[in-house]
Amino acid sequence: MTIRSKTLRWLILLSTLIVAIIVAVQIYWLQRIYRVERRQFNNNVNKSIKNLYRNIKLTKDSTFIFSKSVELPVLTSFVARIDRIPDIDSISVLFSKELTDYNLLADCNISIYDAGQKKYTESRFIDMPNSYNQYSTEFTVPVFDKKYSYICFHFPHRRLYIITQMIFWIISTVSLLLVLIGFGISVFYLYKQRFLNETQKDFVNNFTHEFKTPLSVIKIAAGVLQQPTISANPEKLRNYANIIQVQTAHLQNQLSRMLSVAYTEHSSLVLKKETFDANALMDQAISNIKPLLEEKSGSLSFNSREDDSLVTADKSYILVAYTNLLENAVKYSLKPGIIISTYIDGNDFCTSVRDNGIGIEKKQHRKIFKKFYRVTDGEIHHAKGFGLGLNFVKQIADAHKGSISLVSEPGEGSTFTIKIPRS
Repeated sequence: MTIRSKTLRWLILLSTLIVAIIVAVQIYWLQRIYRVERRQFNNNVNKSIKNLYRNIKLTKDSTFIFSKSVELPVLTSFVARIDRIPDIDSISVLFSKELTDYNLLADCNISIYDAGQKKYTESRFIDMPNSYNQYSTEFTVPVFDKKYSYICFHFPHRRLYIITQMIFWIISTVSLLLVLIGFGISVFYLYKQRFLNETQKDFVNNFTHEFKTPLSVIKIAAGVLQQPTISANPEKLRNYANIIQVQTAHLQNQLSRMLSVAYTEHSSLVLKKETFDANALMDQAISNIKPLLEEKSGSLSFNSREDDSLVTADKSYILVAYTNLLENAVKYSLKPGIIISTYIDGNDFCTSVRDNGIGIEKKQHRKIFKKFYRVTDGEIHHAKGFGLGLNFVKQIADAHKGSISLVSEPGEGSTFTIKIPRS
């Protein structure tokens, strides 16, 4: 990852933190506003009930103490102590006027509890302009077992009324959240596009670098072969002809790999299955990478635990998979020491390629099979390539309903195991 990508990632993390803080602050203020509205609601109801005591004689005690006469046993009901049973209609009219004066337009049910009969004897419903009884036409007025008579002022839709009073704050909060979500999506899209752009740029750079050296070698070799005196030196002629052959095969392999991956970008692999000897196919793959192995003075051993190595699969794709695994084993080792093993596990034919290369950190194991991903040491790639080989190997294994796994530690080499169903 480049420095610019790291900076962008930090900016995204910082933006996410800021958005989270903004959301938390908005939720906090909504809760504060709700508590303020709830307190205001209770204050206005208490004031309205207090004015009732002033306008109608409800108690005998001339030293009436309001705080000891009015209770709030539940959030939706206010209980006002009385010494005499008043006229319910007068109470309803006066209380409705008091609520309107305080701009508290919430529906309310007034019930009179007679301590002697231990029940509500009369009840009236006050339907205010902002009444919410259309949402719930039926409600139950709670009964509070008291030793004295009282008036119960029950507000069945108290919570809904308070929330409606907060509608401006709720709309503004939701609007802000939508804006923040849109901002988050935009930032994520920007990051994704930036990542794709850098990935494409890296691919082009790798492509140029990968093809530049072989083409330069071929050009030099062709120039030598054009010299008039080359025919007088058969050994030199063979060497340079072999160089051209190896480099051309390398370019063809790389180009074929890119075209295959480009094709699978839009469609799944189309398999042409046939029955073949998988061990013999591995021998062919070994022949393909033999010049690379010899160039590094490497060694290779092939051990098979099974005599029966017949597999029904796409032979050409399995050959590509074997060749890619062997090529990586050579590429990422200073002096390759490769051990190949094949065995049968249930219905799967398993092929294991072990090398003595640089190894791969565990945190990179999941990423290693992603397209264009290459193992790095800091920001320096260990070897040239497009980061397509292992991705294509995984696609081949998946297309066959098989799998590929990795066991590796830095400095201890790597072991890739590909499993393909035998039929």
